[in-house]
Amino acid sequence: MAIPGTAAASGKPARGRKATVIEGVAITHPGRVVYADNGVTKGEVAAYYAAVARWMLPELVNRPLSMVRCPGGTESACFFQKHHAAKLGPSVRAVPLEEKQGGTDDYVYIRDLKGLLELVQMNTLEFHPWGARVDKPDAPDRIVLDLDPAPEVPWKAVVAAARDMRGRLREAGLESFVRTSGGKGLHVVLPFRRGPGWPQVKDFCEAFARGMVARQPELYVATASKAERQGRIFIDWLRNARGATSVCGWSLRAREGAPVAMPLRWEELGKVTGGAAFDLRAALERAAGLKADPWEGIAKLQQRLPKP
Repeated sequence: MAIPGTAAASGKPARGRKATVIEGVAITHPGRVVYADNGVTKGEVAAYYAAVARWMLPELVNRPLSMVRCPGGTESACFFQKHHAAKLGPSVRAVPLEEKQGGTDDYVYIRDLKGLLELVQMNTLEFHPWGARVDKPDAPDRIVLDLDPAPEVPWKAVVAAARDMRGRLREAGLESFVRTSGGKGLHVVLPFRRGPGWPQVKDFCEAFARGMVARQPELYVATASKAERQGRIFIDWLRNARGATSVCGWSLRAREGAPVAMPLRWEELGKVTGGAAFDLRAALERAAGLKADPWEGIAKLQQRLPKP
């Protein structure tokens, strides 16, 4: 499948071109290889994000975010960035937020596709939004529970765990959504109506995770200790705090193979072969064939988070 804006689409070698324009944003060095193992270039990354933006942006816009930037590709040093800088581009916005150590600093957020592509131009591969929006950063509206298996845990056990978690949440009157992490596991995502603050959200997440462990301690663990995780699935609830982030659906991961964190319908979960089952090209094919958002209805779901 030819990707718009790349050599495969134009018939010209991208490596020698200084820049290509995608959706009004100039992408310099489009032929630079970003993923050395499969030859994916910077131009292909930009074209990918332009192609999936319709599905990705609703989860990303108007939220403070952290990015993983890889100026030399995934085989060189990559780094997280959360603070704003003018060089990121005119459509990349700044929001002043309080810091843990006191004072305020400008964090990054975007409003549209141009902002997304300007970050890609600055060598961003991964996008990690907050669970709150920039207008009310202390009023979260989304929880991500990460099912992170130990290496010896089979994939079918991770799928069963996600379904188990969905069932436990439904017992509390809550609907959830699922995605591959682009790594080893799955994310169960819980949207809710703004109201509770970060401390209440953290308390809920901890109580829920520890409740699952109490029911099946042979399957789950809720602490980050590697010694306790052997043969179990770590329910990572710790990322649900002010300033913590989780990877966005449709985001690439800065890992071998250009894997993607892929939103799924629950009924699709049994067909997926692993947390990194979708790479850039498979994600492109999926996006092209979608008639509806796999997470359709998530923005309209006005459920209330119960007290733990």
